[in-house]
Amino acid sequence: MFHVKHFHSVSDLGQQFQLSEPVKAKLQAYAELLIKWQHKINLIGPDTLPDLWHRHMADSAQLFELIPPGSGRVADLGSGAGFPGLVLAIMGAPDVHLIESDSRKAAFLNEAVRITECAATVHPVRAEQVSPLGADVTVSRALAPLVRLIPLALPHLVGSGICVFPKGKACEDELTAAGKEWIMAVRRVPSLTDPNASILVLSEVKRA
Repeated sequence: MFHVKHFHSVSDLGQQFQLSEPVKAKLQAYAELLIKWQHKINLIGPDTLPDLWHRHMADSAQLFELIPPGSGRVADLGSGAGFPGLVLAIMGAPDVHLIESDSRKAAFLNEAVRITECAATVHPVRAEQVSPLGADVTVSRALAPLVRLIPLALPHLVGSGICVFPKGKACEDELTAAGKEWIMAVRRVPSLTDPNASILVLSEVKRA
């Protein structure tokens, strides 16, 4: 059985993902900013705040190694509090675009980008309102089922681009539903943070 470990701190992330001290410092600053803003606006589910490093930080960080070497732009659809896109930007993804229509969350993202000095751009609109981004990778976490997520992602992808989508228990049901409308190559990667979750890497996506 695939072993799931628990992440309690930035040190745990640093050890698992071989992060440099500057990257760990930026992740810590991001976490502290999120906790401060969480008192004013609901950035993440309040019950998940005590488990921030595991449920959100590590869950996002594990996607970094699934970004193909040499990739350029990454588009994060429905970025919310910055998961996974802002974590990927802090870890070194080169040109991350954070799409978040909630104006208060977008304001938080702009402040988080500023204090972490990472290569990210915030779009405070819905994904379908953003001009095609020409991304090599689209990511999205808990925005919508696959059948709705794929048509949101495709306009922002270059022809050889991939989608990297963490999914929970309903993963297979979502794939079955999406398979009625889309043809795609699917790679399933076990989640490091949840034994019932998978990360779907989709490529060669086209209408059925």
